[in-house]
This record gives sequence, C-alpha cells and structure tokens, in this order.
Amino acid sequence: MASNKPAPEAPSPFTADGIGGPERTWEEWNPTAESIRPVRGKHRVAKQRGLARSSTVLGVGVIAAVGAGGMATAQSKPPVSISLPDSIADNLPGVGAFMSEDAEAAPLAAAPITSAGITSAEAEQGTTDAGEALRARILQQAEQQQASADAEAKAAEEKAAAEKAADEAKKQQDEAEAKAKAKIAAEKKAAKEAAEKKAEEERLAKLRASFTLPTSSYTITSTYGQSGAMWSSGQHTGLDFAGAAGSPLKAVHSGTITSAGWSGSYGYRTVLQLDDGTEVWYAHQSSIDVSVGQKVSTGETIGRMGATGNVTGVHLHLEVHTAGGSALNPMAWLNSKGLNV
Repeated sequence: MASNKPAPEAPSPFTADGIGGPERTWEEWNPTAESIRPVRGKHRVAKQRGLARSSTVLGVGVIAAVGAGGMATAQSKPPVSISLPDSIADNLPGVGAFMSEDAEAAPLAAAPITSAGITSAEAEQGTTDAGEALRARILQQAEQQQASADAEAKAAEEKAAAEKAADEAKKQQDEAEAKAKAKIAAEKKAAKEAAEKKAEEERLAKLRASFTLPTSSYTITSTYGQSGAMWSSGQHTGLDFAGAAGSPLKAVHSGTITSAGWSGSYGYRTVLQLDDGTEVWYAHQSSIDVSVGQKVSTGETIGRMGATGNVTGVHLHLEVHTAGGSALNPMAWLNSKGLNV
C-alpha cells in the first residue's frame, strides 16, 4: 500500500490579509460529500466509505493563496502526493480514473445525478418527490397486476363458456341422434308390425276361404270351460250355438267323416276329421246327412240342428280335439282360422 502522508508545505510569505505579516498556520482539510456541493462533470468527489477521518482520501490538489502580487495557481505549487489503497481504488467506480493523470480522457461512468429514489426518466418528466414517485410506481404496478388478473379471469370465463357451449352442443347433438335412432327404430317396428299384420290378414283370408262357421244364424249360450251341474264333468267341454231346429250344419273345412250316429248324452253326433288330424264334433243333431268315410268340402251340409241327447233346448254342441285327443277351446280355434264367432 502506498503512503498518503501529506507533502511538506513551503513557508508562505503572506499574512492573513494577503499583504504580508506573520505566517498563517494551515490545517489539513478532508473533503466529504457534505462539505463539497455536487457538481456535474467528471471531477466529482465520491462519498468515502470505510475510511478513517484522519486518512486523506481525495487530498487537496491546489491551495490558492491571494497576495499582493496576484493569484497563485496549482501549477506554481509543488505537486501533492495522493494515493489510495489498491483494494479501495479497484472497488470505487470512477476513482481510479479520477485520480490518474489521464483523468481528462477517462470521465466517470456514473449514472446521471437525480434525487434519491427517482429514476432518470422520472427526473426528465419533472418528478422531484421520491415518495410520490414510489407511490406512483406502486399504483402503476398494482394496476398492471389487476389488469393481468382481470385478463386471466376473463380468459378463464371465456374458456369455461366455450367448454359449456361445446358440451351443450354435444348434448343437443347426442339427443338429436338418439331421437333420430328412436324414430328409425319406431318406424322399423311399425313397418314390421304392419307387414306382420298384413301377412296375418292374408293368411286368415286364405283360411276364411277354406274355413267357415258351422251355422249361419245362432246365439252363443255356453262357452268352453264354463262350470255347471248340467255337465257330468262339472265343466262345459264345447261351444253351444243355439238356433232354429232343422237349421243346416256345415263342414267347417274339407275333411273325412270318421263317425256318424247316436252317441249317448251327445245325441246324434258327427265327427269330421281334417287333413291335419284335427277332429270337429257336431252333437245334438236332429238328423245326419253324411256317412262314415265320406269326403266333404268346406261349407257342405253334414246334418241339422236339433235337441237330441242331454239338452235343455235346440242347439249345436261343437267340440274340437287334436289328433292326440286333447280338447281345444272351439271359439279360439275358429278365431285362429280367421273366423269371428
């Protein structure tokens, strides 16, 4: 570290008033930021940091003395040796250049001097109050943050609205597709049912062409399965067509006569066997017009309505049996052939 001892002073021939007299004693002057007014330019005294007051930081360059002969300049005085510790000179921006012989060519690279807490831009705008400048910056930052938050909230709302609209559109589309599918299914079902109904009508029409009711004028007096003491089994086993005595009884379908004659409680009975083996019994006839083994066609007369056997009046007792002998409901069987009883 270089020494910063002050250079020896030459005795001054001037008195305190600059004219002559006893020699005046000069004291050491340590310049500080408080004692030197900041001056714009490249030769500024930086505020000393961390140095003892007794140390010479920026020693005096020139001591001017005014005398009778005129003004003394720095060039006429012996040079003053000023030095700083290397660590301080390296860490203080601008000091090295200020203290060097090339100070004229190396101006300080310091920021423009403004009031504390005020930026150069604010100073150019005329701001002089640091507190007001800080308040303005805080408000501006708050406004920016609020604007950013509002923008984010708006973006979130728009996104949520878009998603909701998309969901609603998809829901409506799904509902429309479901309705369309249901409509198509209903149309297919209706078409199928219509086709089946038409086919059944055609089938029944063909059956009606080949089947007929056993008598033309009648009244149903007893139905199949009806209970009563008049029947030995306790239930009625056929379907009764009440009508005028002697009314013709017709073959319900083409077939062969397998039985014709008296049959106890049935009175005079005729049995017609169809091609599929089904047997149709005609009971309580007053007379029989066919014989066993005879082939008959649909609508051909096979006998006459009467009141023979166990009866309470004139009527036709009609029974239907399968090829195996099981009894069937005559009304349901006639309906299945397209005949309305």
